[in-house]
Amino acid sequence: MDTAPAPLALPGGAIPLLGLGTWQADGSDAERAVSTALQLGYRHVDTATGYGNEAQVGRALAQVGIDRDEVFVTTKLPPDHGDRARRTLTESLAALGTDHVDLWLIHWPPSGQASPHVWEELRRARDEGLARSIGVSNYSVAQIDELVAATGEAPAVNQIPWSPVDHDPALLAAHRERGVVVEGYSPLRRTDLSAPAIVAAARAHGATPAQVVLRWHVEHGVVVIPKSVRRERIEENLGALGFALTPQEVAAIDALAG
Repeated sequence: MDTAPAPLALPGGAIPLLGLGTWQADGSDAERAVSTALQLGYRHVDTATGYGNEAQVGRALAQVGIDRDEVFVTTKLPPDHGDRARRTLTESLAALGTDHVDLWLIHWPPSGQASPHVWEELRRARDEGLARSIGVSNYSVAQIDELVAATGEAPAVNQIPWSPVDHDPALLAAHRERGVVVEGYSPLRRTDLSAPAIVAAARAHGATPAQVVLRWHVEHGVVVIPKSVRRERIEENLGALGFALTPQEVAAIDALAG
């Protein structure tokens, strides 16, 4: 049985369900982590202007020598850069060594507001081919609705915290009703990997508890971007694509949210 999931369709391409997060990965650690991930088979890398590592990500992309169109690259606009969004993206593209990103996100709601005027800047960049898809991060559904009301267009993606202990089926459904893909970050930070439901699934599939949690995201169609700079962990995380959970296992893990 083929357990590798197909990428999810976006307006400007398709996003692999598993990617490498690079938050808190600095300097040579970031470059080495991205190079390692690409060599192991990852084709999705997530960075941000605010992470300060776009140049390192760009060097890794260049050194590995994989065709640019085979790697899905995300970066994010800092919330206080709304008045210089285009300049920020131009600088990001130069650092990354590419003429476009596959996904450009507003990292946080600027000043806590939906900020349709910033969203319009992303739309213009997308229309000019600088970003193939555009989205947001850390937005509420109400803020997404505000963007739609102002511009007629929903974000392709909302990147938010997501894990077995804090997922919300109603929130996931609300995003899907609006055609918004949920991308989860910090999938392991708050999860008790010794929870019986996770341990049982790990034993059943010869997997690690962390792999089970990542696979749980995949089973729900939620993009997941675990971060690591350690080769063994990067490789372990990729192993989440090598098996599938049963509906019963998924339901048992769902119940961890209480």
